[in-house]
Amino acid sequence: MGSTSISPDVIERFTAIVGEKYALRSEADLAPHLIENRGLYHGSSPLLLKPGTVEEVSAIMKLATETGTAIVPQTGNTGLVGGQTPREGKADVILSLERMNRIRDVDPVANVLVADGGAILADVQKAAEAHGRLFPLSLGSEGSCRIGGNLSTNAGGTAVLAYGNMRQLCLGLEVVLPTGEIWDGLRRLKKDNTGYDLRDLFIGAEGTLGIITGAVLKLFPQPLGHQVAFAGLSSVEDALAFFNLASSLCGTSLTGFELMPRFGVEITVRNIDGVRDPLETPHDWYVLIDISTSDSAETAERMMNAVLEQGFEAGLVQDAAIASSVAQQKALWHMRESMSDAQKPEGGSIKHDVSVPVSKIPQFMNEAGEAVMAAMPGARICAFGHMGDGNIHYNISQPVGADKDAFIARWHEMNHIVHGLVLAHGGSISAEHGIGQLKRDELASIRPAIEMELMRRIKRAFDPAGIMNPDKVVSLKD
Repeated sequence: MGSTSISPDVIERFTAIVGEKYALRSEADLAPHLIENRGLYHGSSPLLLKPGTVEEVSAIMKLATETGTAIVPQTGNTGLVGGQTPREGKADVILSLERMNRIRDVDPVANVLVADGGAILADVQKAAEAHGRLFPLSLGSEGSCRIGGNLSTNAGGTAVLAYGNMRQLCLGLEVVLPTGEIWDGLRRLKKDNTGYDLRDLFIGAEGTLGIITGAVLKLFPQPLGHQVAFAGLSSVEDALAFFNLASSLCGTSLTGFELMPRFGVEITVRNIDGVRDPLETPHDWYVLIDISTSDSAETAERMMNAVLEQGFEAGLVQDAAIASSVAQQKALWHMRESMSDAQKPEGGSIKHDVSVPVSKIPQFMNEAGEAVMAAMPGARICAFGHMGDGNIHYNISQPVGADKDAFIARWHEMNHIVHGLVLAHGGSISAEHGIGQLKRDELASIRPAIEMELMRRIKRAFDPAGIMNPDKVVSLKD
């Protein structure tokens, strides 16, 4: 599906919609948009369009439907499964929301913020903070990722434990359909039971059903108390028991509980400038605990002290460090958020973004570790993530001295091992990164036939011409 070329006349018609300045055609201008962050996918495109209004997006999509031109939406280009990358050997036109980056409105009384689909996540956070409010989505890429992409992948991040993922953080959407029709669903209501929930169809659809050009986002009061600590433990089983203890003591004030292995801490200290190990002696496992309270800093401090004290008394915590300043809190989170980048200097890394029921995390980690090491002796496992919601980034760094290309060639083999165990424990092969190109065929092989058929029916209903980010998530050729 999809042509390998576009006629000059059609390119000129697309260009006329946005103007010459915002229609990029040169190889140098297009290059950064043709490859995803890990370098797994390299696409091709004759044209990148940067519309400035919803009406321009609508005109682009109408012309695309008329001419049968495939459109690939792209926001911050931070995706990790190739969902935002044009296909190789095709003439996919990239539609960038870079210029549509406004914060349209902030209503602190109703606790909502309305933003363009191209608004940068960090800018949304700052706009909320300026009004004494919190937008809790937090990602390592928040300085460059954009709201439309966050919604299209149903992004989660480090605060899902307390606030939920993007599906829970969104009240309404504005979407341009593949036909060019505009759906204005920018409703600010927490309760609206009027028919099918169209919003939820577009969230997580990875741009295959339409282009999210605007969103109504939920805001929360800024916490008055905040405390972060870093603790060393001997096992994942102890980490789970400690999480249960912290959850019981803190309730909804427990806003983060991140699990990290010793290897992850070692490479982050080694490869990321300014990062140091907060504890004097090494431990097999670590957790980062984040507590936010609505009343005072003293409450957060008392709560953290109680959590650690009971963790020590129960024999779960071996050592711990409590941040004594905002700078130290940020430093602890910086270590956790830098762990992905810290793997790059170690050579090839085979990634898995998975989730399992929280109670199954220790069993999954132990079984996966044994299976991976049996298949690839010398592999270095960097399994870390959001323990509170079961999302583990199960990454495998190449053995020391191994050939990187030969290692990466075993990507699907290792995926098969890890994903098999994930599914055996009732988990998901994609917790927050999406399906894109990387997991499309695997999704079709593990989901019931009726489920895949329903997805295809939805795709056909919204995109009868098959032009909207084709061959991502679900293939109409199956």
